[in-house]
Amino acid sequence: MQIGMYGLGRMGGSMARRLARRGHPPVVWNITPEPFAALAAEGAVPASSLTDLVTRLSPPRTVWLMLPAGPVTEGAVETLATLLSPGDAIVDGGNTFFKDDVRRSQALATDGIQYLDVGTSGGVWGLERGYCLMIGGPREVVLRLDPVFRALAPGGAGIAPTEGGTPGSAEQGYLHCGPAGAGHFVKMVHNGIEYGLMQAYAEGFDILRHAGSPALPEAQRYDLDLPAIAELWRRGSVVSSWLLDLAARALAADPRLEGFTGRVEDSGEGRWTVQAAIEEAVPADVLSAALYARFRSRQDHTFGEKLLSALRHEFGGHGEAAPEKDG
Repeated sequence: MQIGMYGLGRMGGSMARRLARRGHPPVVWNITPEPFAALAAEGAVPASSLTDLVTRLSPPRTVWLMLPAGPVTEGAVETLATLLSPGDAIVDGGNTFFKDDVRRSQALATDGIQYLDVGTSGGVWGLERGYCLMIGGPREVVLRLDPVFRALAPGGAGIAPTEGGTPGSAEQGYLHCGPAGAGHFVKMVHNGIEYGLMQAYAEGFDILRHAGSPALPEAQRYDLDLPAIAELWRRGSVVSSWLLDLAARALAADPRLEGFTGRVEDSGEGRWTVQAAIEEAVPADVLSAALYARFRSRQDHTFGEKLLSALRHEFGGHGEAAPEKDG
């Protein structure tokens, strides 16, 4: 199936490559040309501009955006609105605030252009593992693009369906969650939960790390092998997960996490999740605390914060931001 993709960074480039490998070579565009040669070698078709990308597509056209949330994505949507025709579609696969999706969808509808918001999870591992896709927008467009979603998604991934569950695309790793904004709303809460899970692992390993503190009675001090414990918990433990797999990987490579400062950024979704909880009057103690812990990490750093930073690097390739300067 033909599709255009604008934005070939860590995730966008891998998504374009996965589509090409699965029989849907995309037409691609990026502000900088560095990704073009490697993608062209795998079957993708580099465009010379966003206008050229649209021209190379056959109606009904679909352009998938993998750009930073905010002004960059907003500008791309506004530009595409002038290039596309009624019946065409724009897909935003970034981490946009769901209320912006609702606004964009309504504005584009006046010109007959369809809009989908697709929360995309998978990080730098998605090329091989596939991407979990949370989709919002008109059902008819979702059905038309089903081959693209199926190609990007992980498939069954060896996970047995839930007993008594309703069979559907969720078992393949993608789901039409509802109308405009629903996809990014679900992804927003997903990332809020991610904050809480990461914080729990970080605090737990921080307690293990300090089990040998001189402040403790000598008979109650333990010099624990954290990489081995992480490896142990991956097998049969109720706290096993992919995040624990990544923690084990980070600790095996750097047991004292000396390559990390512990300064942990938040990319917006955690704040939006807490904001949604406030608007819905839903208690979110753990998710709120996890967000505030990231704020505090920018002032002083613990071993737990280093593990948080290491986990962000493992699943998303995120670096540590430079400390903010005073003045």
